[in-house]
Amino acid sequence: MAYREKIAWLTLIPMLIAYGIYSPMSLTTLRTPLENLLLFGIIAATQGIVFIIGMVMLAVRTDVASRKPDERDRAIARRGANIGYYLLILGMIVVGVIMPFTESGWEISNAALFAIVLAETVSTIVILISYRRGWNG
Repeated sequence: MAYREKIAWLTLIPMLIAYGIYSPMSLTTLRTPLENLLLFGIIAATQGIVFIIGMVMLAVRTDVASRKPDERDRAIARRGANIGYYLLILGMIVVGVIMPFTESGWEISNAALFAIVLAETVSTIVILISYRRGWNG
Protein backbone atom coordinates (compact mmCIF):
# COMPACT_ATOMS: atom_id res chain seq x y z
CA MET A 1 0.00 0.00 0.00
CA ALA A 2 1.39 3.40 -1.00
CA TYR A 3 2.33 5.90 1.70
CA ARG A 4 -0.24 8.45 0.47
CA GLU A 5 -2.93 5.76 0.43
CA LYS A 6 -2.15 5.00 4.07
CA ILE A 7 -2.50 8.70 4.86
CA ALA A 8 -5.88 8.72 3.11
CA TRP A 9 -7.07 5.79 5.22
CA LEU A 10 -5.71 7.53 8.31
CA THR A 11 -7.71 10.62 7.36
CA LEU A 12 -10.93 8.82 6.49
CA ILE A 13 -11.42 6.34 9.32
CA PRO A 14 -11.06 8.71 12.33
CA MET A 15 -13.15 11.34 10.53
CA LEU A 16 -16.01 8.92 9.89
CA ILE A 17 -15.89 7.64 13.45
CA ALA A 18 -15.67 11.12 15.01
CA TYR A 19 -18.46 12.71 13.02
CA GLY A 20 -20.48 9.51 13.04
CA ILE A 21 -20.55 9.97 16.81
CA TYR A 22 -20.99 13.76 16.77
CA SER A 23 -23.87 13.98 14.28
CA PRO A 24 -26.44 11.85 16.12
CA MET A 25 -25.44 13.38 19.45
CA SER A 26 -25.84 16.94 18.21
CA LEU A 27 -29.11 16.27 16.40
CA THR A 28 -30.97 14.09 18.90
CA THR A 29 -30.48 15.84 22.21
CA LEU A 30 -31.34 19.40 23.06
CA ARG A 31 -28.23 21.24 24.10
CA THR A 32 -27.28 24.83 24.55
CA PRO A 33 -24.99 26.30 21.89
CA LEU A 34 -22.11 26.23 24.37
CA GLU A 35 -22.65 22.52 25.06
CA ASN A 36 -22.77 21.80 21.32
CA LEU A 37 -19.55 23.76 20.84
CA LEU A 38 -17.88 21.85 23.67
CA LEU A 39 -19.04 18.52 22.19
CA PHE A 40 -17.69 19.53 18.79
CA GLY A 41 -14.40 20.65 20.34
CA ILE A 42 -13.92 17.35 22.16
CA ILE A 43 -14.75 15.30 19.04
CA ALA A 44 -12.51 17.40 16.77
CA ALA A 45 -9.61 17.38 19.25
CA THR A 46 -9.86 13.62 19.65
CA GLN A 47 -9.88 13.16 15.88
CA GLY A 48 -6.84 15.41 15.58
CA ILE A 49 -4.93 13.55 18.28
CA VAL A 50 -5.68 10.17 16.69
CA PHE A 51 -4.54 11.53 13.31
CA ILE A 52 -1.30 12.97 14.71
CA ILE A 53 -0.45 9.75 16.57
CA GLY A 54 -1.16 7.77 13.40
CA MET A 55 1.01 10.09 11.30
CA VAL A 56 3.90 9.78 13.75
CA MET A 57 3.62 5.99 13.75
CA LEU A 58 3.42 5.96 9.95
CA ALA A 59 6.43 8.28 9.61
CA VAL A 60 8.53 6.12 11.91
CA ARG A 61 7.69 2.96 9.95
CA THR A 62 8.20 4.45 6.47
CA ASP A 63 11.49 5.34 4.82
CA VAL A 64 12.05 8.96 3.86
CA ALA A 65 12.36 8.31 0.11
CA SER A 66 8.83 6.91 -0.20
CA ARG A 67 7.29 9.87 1.63
CA LYS A 68 7.92 12.35 -1.18
CA PRO A 69 4.93 12.58 -3.54
CA ASP A 70 5.59 11.75 -7.16
CA GLU A 71 3.58 12.91 -10.20
CA ARG A 72 1.01 10.16 -9.74
CA ASP A 73 0.47 11.06 -6.07
CA ARG A 74 0.04 14.72 -6.96
CA ALA A 75 -2.38 13.92 -9.80
CA ILE A 76 -4.47 11.69 -7.53
CA ALA A 77 -4.54 14.36 -4.80
CA ARG A 78 -5.57 17.00 -7.36
CA ARG A 79 -8.38 14.83 -8.63
CA GLY A 80 -9.71 14.22 -5.11
CA ALA A 81 -9.38 17.87 -4.15
CA ASN A 82 -11.12 18.99 -7.34
CA ILE A 83 -14.17 16.81 -6.74
CA GLY A 84 -14.25 17.67 -3.03
CA TYR A 85 -14.01 21.38 -3.83
CA TYR A 86 -17.10 21.38 -6.04
CA LEU A 87 -19.05 19.47 -3.44
CA LEU A 88 -17.93 21.92 -0.75
CA ILE A 89 -18.95 24.91 -2.88
CA LEU A 90 -22.38 23.36 -3.43
CA GLY A 91 -22.77 22.78 0.30
CA MET A 92 -21.69 26.31 1.16
CA ILE A 93 -24.15 27.76 -1.36
CA VAL A 94 -26.94 25.83 0.35
CA VAL A 95 -25.72 26.89 3.80
CA GLY A 96 -25.03 30.52 2.96
CA VAL A 97 -27.69 31.35 0.41
CA ILE A 98 -30.70 29.11 1.08
CA MET A 99 -30.60 28.10 4.75
CA PRO A 100 -30.57 31.61 6.29
CA PHE A 101 -34.16 31.99 5.02
CA THR A 102 -35.37 28.68 6.43
CA GLU A 103 -33.22 27.77 9.45
CA SER A 104 -31.49 29.43 12.35
CA GLY A 105 -28.15 29.39 14.19
CA TRP A 106 -27.05 25.93 15.17
CA GLU A 107 -28.79 24.16 12.26
CA ILE A 108 -26.81 26.31 9.84
CA SER A 109 -23.56 25.59 11.70
CA ASN A 110 -24.20 21.84 11.66
CA ALA A 111 -25.12 21.95 7.97
CA ALA A 112 -21.86 23.78 7.20
CA LEU A 113 -19.92 21.20 9.20
CA PHE A 114 -21.75 18.42 7.37
CA ALA A 115 -20.81 19.99 4.01
CA ILE A 116 -17.16 20.20 5.02
CA VAL A 117 -17.03 16.63 6.32
CA LEU A 118 -18.90 15.31 3.27
CA ALA A 119 -16.56 17.12 0.87
CA GLU A 120 -13.47 15.82 2.69
CA THR A 121 -14.91 12.30 2.84
CA VAL A 122 -15.68 12.25 -0.89
CA SER A 123 -12.26 13.71 -1.67
CA THR A 124 -10.53 11.03 0.40
CA ILE A 125 -12.65 8.24 -1.09
CA VAL A 126 -11.75 9.43 -4.60
CA ILE A 127 -8.08 9.29 -3.60
CA LEU A 128 -8.48 5.77 -2.21
CA ILE A 129 -10.33 4.56 -5.30
CA SER A 130 -7.67 6.11 -7.53
CA TYR A 131 -4.93 4.22 -5.70
CA ARG A 132 -6.88 0.95 -5.71
CA ARG A 133 -7.96 1.03 -9.35
CA GLY A 134 -4.91 2.80 -10.66
CA TRP A 135 -4.67 6.31 -12.00
CA ASN A 136 -5.56 6.84 -15.63
CA GLY A 137 -5.09 10.50 -15.70
